[in-house]
Amino acid sequence: MNNDYIPQPLNFTELSEPEMEAKAAEFYQQIKTRRSIRDFSDKKVPDSVIQHALLAAGTAPNGANMQPWHFVVVSNPAVKKQIREAAEEEEREFYSEKAPEDWLDALSPLGTDADKPFLERASHLIVIFLQKFTYDEDGNKLKHYYTSESVGIASGFLISALHQAGVATLTHTPSPMKFLNQILKRPKDERPYMILVAGYPEKDCMVPSIEKKPLEQFATFID
Repeated sequence: MNNDYIPQPLNFTELSEPEMEAKAAEFYQQIKTRRSIRDFSDKKVPDSVIQHALLAAGTAPNGANMQPWHFVVVSNPAVKKQIREAAEEEEREFYSEKAPEDWLDALSPLGTDADKPFLERASHLIVIFLQKFTYDEDGNKLKHYYTSESVGIASGFLISALHQAGVATLTHTPSPMKFLNQILKRPKDERPYMILVAGYPEKDCMVPSIEKKPLEQFATFID
């Protein structure tokens, strides 16, 4: 990766205000239909769809253009089974011992528990790793900057791109997640950030009835 600063013309198309307003409203109407699901079909999503979504994720803004992420795409049934078994082991400990009562109360309306069959059934698991540093061709260690923010933005891009393409998703973060380094043979200095479950909803899939805050409750405008 070459980080030398070479200026080039910006590829930007200015829109009229009506076009801007229409596109903003259209995107909101589209993205607000995205829901996290847990009942996945075993129907396979085309690999090309996953690849293009990852390319979109790779365009995310990030600290010093270090691009501190690595995505491992798992569709192999045996590996998905390994991940499920390891994740459920951590989840059983979480639900029975680690989680405080108020956290369990907050999760209760969502109907979650330690069983994670979607990790085995969904078309793809995209395991996102955060890289605090990397090495150049000469073996010199290169520090990465704003890694949590950068990987978080890239993950958001990925979720949005998959939704736009008609792929349902679920963010899953068992704790701890170091078992993913071992199963997926990733360097120990990479930090597992998230498992993004991607696939088609099961027929008659149901989701919790929830509401989002209105704009005035989560945004402040200072003119």
